[in-house]
Amino acid sequence: MFKRLITLFKLGRKLAKSDALTIVSKFNKPPLLVTVIFKLLSFTFTKKDVSFDNLSEGEKLSNSLASMGTTFIKLGQFLATRPDIIGDALSKELENLQDKLPPFSQSKAKEMIKSDLGDELYNSIINISEPVAAASIAQVHKAQIDDNGVVKDVAIKILRPDIKKIFNEEVDALMLFAFIIESLIKKTKRLKLVEVVFLLKEITSLEMDLRFEAAAANEYAENTKNDEGFEVPKIYWDYTSENIMTLDWIDGVSIRETEELEKRSIDTKKIATDIIQHFLRHAVRDGFFHADMHQGNIFVNESGQIVPIDFGIMGRLDNVSKRFLAEILFGFIQRDYKKVAEVHLTAGLVPNNVPVNDLAQALRSIGEPIFGHSIKNISGGKLLKQLFDVTEKFNMQTQPQLLMLQKTMVVVEGVARRLNPETNIWETSKPVLEKWLKETKDPINSINETLKDSVEVLKRLPNLPEVMDKANQALNYLASGQIPQNSNSYNELNTKKEEMKSFRNQSIIGLLSLVILTLLVF
Repeated sequence: MFKRLITLFKLGRKLAKSDALTIVSKFNKPPLLVTVIFKLLSFTFTKKDVSFDNLSEGEKLSNSLASMGTTFIKLGQFLATRPDIIGDALSKELENLQDKLPPFSQSKAKEMIKSDLGDELYNSIINISEPVAAASIAQVHKAQIDDNGVVKDVAIKILRPDIKKIFNEEVDALMLFAFIIESLIKKTKRLKLVEVVFLLKEITSLEMDLRFEAAAANEYAENTKNDEGFEVPKIYWDYTSENIMTLDWIDGVSIRETEELEKRSIDTKKIATDIIQHFLRHAVRDGFFHADMHQGNIFVNESGQIVPIDFGIMGRLDNVSKRFLAEILFGFIQRDYKKVAEVHLTAGLVPNNVPVNDLAQALRSIGEPIFGHSIKNISGGKLLKQLFDVTEKFNMQTQPQLLMLQKTMVVVEGVARRLNPETNIWETSKPVLEKWLKETKDPINSINETLKDSVEVLKRLPNLPEVMDKANQALNYLASGQIPQNSNSYNELNTKKEEMKSFRNQSIIGLLSLVILTLLVF
């Protein structure tokens, strides 16, 4: 516990010497005690860095957090999804926080590959490049491998050295700080700061085992192998471990490079439409979708196919949720609010005693204003957010997986509209939803779906069941922003809290003993 205090002091110094607290204060005024602590920690004889005085507050905050390393980057990215804690304005400023960091050396990367994969596999890898991309948790190198007699260009993703140890030590120290703040400032208890930090730890732990990401990419590729215009990089399992992931190298253009896409005669309007349709298709057909589809994670290859990368965060929907999603979106497209209300009742998402006409009226209050807007102002993601807000008043049960989908849908729509500002979300979505609903109402197809589900369960039994279960659990935590009381994580959280309470009590007793001893001696 004393080691956590030392780590906390170092983190506090790092944070206090940055501009982060000053910037945050402009959005939300922190308690006086926190301000005083940080003023003391920030005392230094060195001159203040004025290199980014001309940047916006959001850019300054993002740069400050990025300069403090992995833990603060991940904390900032996580808090960007929690406007309930930090407010909408600050949450928006943190949305663009990038996690680019200086790379570690090529020699260290080679050493880690050799250690993880063994001499034989390491020696079969040729032309390992210098780092081509470096983020807070891992970096990527280009290389070549012999795949059954064919030389393949691959990307090798490698975790940063000691990143798990560093992150866990720092996040445990932050948890202690959250506990201290909650203990000293009673009104902060409603924010559940300890739970927030613990949740960050649970989610980020997934990214630190690259087998999770490899398994997700592999499943995603299987689901989408027949989707025209969509390609998921192949995973090379022999060259993949907890710390190393090897997959196909993508020769393509990031969709943020619109000018380059146009130079290559790629139809950006079609790409915008395809991105939305593929996303919805994967959600309602497969129940498994990419939940981090920002511009940097989508490429267009030389064949004009959309190629996603970075499969650390994926979303999953069960059959009820898939049906619910398709029915409500299609119901809104048709402006059939009674149908949408009936879906809520049939799925058991609202109590049976809710009058269907009352719920339909509430849903109409969401739908009609949307259809009064121009095409470019209509958002399926925002519609779902309003839907969850309104149905909460009818005691709708929280659906973590749908919350994650709603957040991702907002990002996907934003990406599509950067490629084509006039993208019509409803017209684009309609054929995908219509086709899926028609297919699922076919009784023969329903039997095939049941058989397919059974086969999928059997296929997964030998394939890291614990890993996948934990991944899905943590992703649900991310979507809902809370830890279920019947989970192992909840028990672990309570154990952490008891440790910190014990440390607090021992510290108080130790301090009182020291005071009494001082009085007796002097």
